[in-house]
Order: sequence, then C-alpha cells, then structure tokens
Amino acid sequence: MSTLLSLSGVESYYGASQALFGMQLNIERGAFVTLLGRNGMGKTTTVRSMTGLMRPARGEIVFDGQPIHASPSHRIARAGMGLVPEGRQIFPTLTVRENLVATAGNRHGAASPWTLERIYGLFPRLREREKNLGSNLSGGEQQMLAIGRALMTNPKLLILDEATEGLAPLIRGEIWQCLKQLKGSGLSILCIDKNLAPMLELGDQHYIVDKGRVAWQGDSSKLRQSLPELQAYLGV
Repeated sequence: MSTLLSLSGVESYYGASQALFGMQLNIERGAFVTLLGRNGMGKTTTVRSMTGLMRPARGEIVFDGQPIHASPSHRIARAGMGLVPEGRQIFPTLTVRENLVATAGNRHGAASPWTLERIYGLFPRLREREKNLGSNLSGGEQQMLAIGRALMTNPKLLILDEATEGLAPLIRGEIWQCLKQLKGSGLSILCIDKNLAPMLELGDQHYIVDKGRVAWQGDSSKLRQSLPELQAYLGV
C-alpha cells in the first residue's frame, strides 16, 4: 500500500493557545485508521487541520502526493476528503434527497461512483425519509445522512469525527456495519470514536492522542496487548 495522507510536525493554535505539538499521522490507501484519546486532547483539532478548517502554523500535510497545509477547505474537499463532522451538521431545511445531492460529484472518475441508489442501499431508512427535512430526522438518521452526504462526494478518504456519539446501541451497530462494508470496498477511512471494541475490530492502525501529540501508535494486536498501560490515555 502507498501513503494517502501524512502529517509531519504539525503545530496548530486557537489564537495564542497551542493545541497541536508536532502532530504525526500516516494513512495508507485502503486502511482504516483511528484517532483515540480523551476529550480535548487534539483529535478534532487534527481533523480540522487536515481538512483546512484551521491552518497549521507549522508542519506539513500531504494528501495524495500534494501538500495541502496551506490550502483552503473547499480545495481540500475537492481533492478528495469527505468529512462527517462532529455534531453531523446536516442542512436542516433541506430534504434528505437535497442534502445528498447538494455537494455530490465524481471529480476523480471513480469507476463505481456513489449514487442516490447506492446510498439508499447502504441506508434503507434514508429512502423511507427521502422527502423529510433534515431537522425532522432522529439523531441516528442524521448521522446516516451525514455519512451518505460525504460518500456522495466520492472521497478518496472518509473522515468521521465521533462516528457514533450519542446514538442508541442498535443504531451504533448499523453504523459500524456500514463502516465495515466501506472498509471492505477498499475506501480509506479515518475514524474518531469512543467505542473501542469496533475500532479494534476494524482498525488497521491506531493513534492515541494526548495533549496535542501522538502518545502511542500501533495495530489492533499491539493495542489489545497494551490496553492495561494505556487506560489513562483512553478515559473520557
């Protein structure tokens, strides 16, 4: 596998407050990579830095062979990053169908592009709610819609910030099953979530973030073996 995304020495700030301290990350094509750690340790800031929602003060971010750390967010999105943001952030006054087609495009010539039918096949509930406004959906349905909207951009990398936060166990199970299918299709995925068991099952590589740095990294086998000594980093 070749590298799709790499962060090297990334430092990011909120005003005068430094949030990332030399952040390092590497995602291979087709890999499922996780960011783990307690709240406020820099996971979302890492995602914001790589997607152009905030500009790093120092360091390098390379996506699909091109440096993007100075690029605006819309160019990074068009380059092939699909973000499912924390809090979902769907368009509340648009219908399910309108949400899905609003940013749709196959800019990179995917051989099997995502279409409405494919999204409805992945999430049948969205077909049932096709004419409902985003504001009228349950939390689980909104998360399905946020994932579907990101997939409709036909991304090279799908990023999920808090993939199943606040969802009922049954819905969480549906989301993880969806992510398993997406991984099986060869899609590269970066996932943040607090549910460790499915992350261990799906993850190829894990990064534990603590105080804006990578405190630990390794595969699922290594993470299982190291869990007792890593508990302090993983608590909420």
